Amino acid sequence: MPRRSYLQPENTSSGRPSEGRRLRIRTSSRQALRGYPRPSTWNPVRQHGSGTPYEPRVNPALRSTAAYAWRILVVGAAVYAAFSVLGRFHEVAVAVFLGLVGTAMLRPVADLLARAMPRPLAVALALLGSIVLVLGILTLVGEAVAGESAGLEREFGEGLRRIERWLEGPPFRLDPKALDDLQSRTGQFLSSHRSALISTALSGVGRVVEVVTVFALALFCSVFFIHSGDHLWKWFSDQLPRTARVRVTIAGSAAWRTFTGYTRGIVLVAATNATLVGLALFALGVPLALPLALLEFFAAFIPLIGSPIALAVAAVVALASKGVLVAGVVVALIVVIGQIEGHLLHPLVLSWAVRLHPVAVALTVVGGAITAGVLGAVVAVPLVSVAWSVYQALRRTRDSARAKA
Repeated sequence: MPRRSYLQPENTSSGRPSEGRRLRIRTSSRQALRGYPRPSTWNPVRQHGSGTPYEPRVNPALRSTAAYAWRILVVGAAVYAAFSVLGRFHEVAVAVFLGLVGTAMLRPVADLLARAMPRPLAVALALLGSIVLVLGILTLVGEAVAGESAGLEREFGEGLRRIERWLEGPPFRLDPKALDDLQSRTGQFLSSHRSALISTALSGVGRVVEVVTVFALALFCSVFFIHSGDHLWKWFSDQLPRTARVRVTIAGSAAWRTFTGYTRGIVLVAATNATLVGLALFALGVPLALPLALLEFFAAFIPLIGSPIALAVAAVVALASKGVLVAGVVVALIVVIGQIEGHLLHPLVLSWAVRLHPVAVALTVVGGAITAGVLGAVVAVPLVSVAWSVYQALRRTRDSARAKA
């Protein structure tokens, strides 16, 4: 009997499917259970592997993960390239950043003065007044240090001897010869590396020139940002394609609102911390209360870790000058000010400007410190906050447009 072709119609007169039909049903069922798509028609070319190659089914989760993975790699490469370029021109980047900080702080003052005088005069008065204020504070700190230098040297000498006696007693019980040996080794190190220290000091002169140059460029940028920053932004937006202007305007508004809120908020938090520390140290009779308060002010610009480091320095000064009891009070002050800053000042002042989880803030600070040192730790949080606010603003705009559509 001749063999029936696969494409010939089956004989269903008996009401039961043929053997080939049952075989195809079982094969389709097995493929369906294994996740293969059920073909609408039988394709012998695909089934036997000749001609068009067989394409296996890819898990949707794996497909989505791969799509996100290569996009993340591209974004990471772009961010790395941007930071590499900024690293090449870090003086210019720092100057522009300081110019934006000065603009965020002095723009409201200039706008207020511009109501009663021409705007160029208002900008000049605001900048000169801020420079005089900063120089006056630094002069006051220098005079305080110079006035207390004689008594401070004597107190520190007595304090160091007190610390040595404390380390020699329980629970440490250090050998006095070990402390004397440490002092001798320190003197030998300084004498043997005197030339290296002198060269480092001379190279520091070049760093001072760079710092002065950066501050001069920052002041120059602040003048134009305060005077006509909105016109500069409009000119920049006009150079872009029309399809991108709306998104760039929304992103710029969100970024500037977050940056100004963070800058003014962190200055207010730093000033509050410095005032509390200065008053507490002055009440305890710790020397250099004003310089230590100024150190606390600048350290507060590094979230989470700046204030504890500054107060640890104050605790060391209190231990060397006033003894263990006063140092213990300063350590307790670290805890109290940390609680005030974390549970009162940051929620009230910075919660509307910086919507980042504390874990994200900590990781950002540590990453910035690893990348660019102290400067990176200061700049990292506002940059991440600005990027996050821009992303949220663009997402809200996109969602509202889809809802209207």
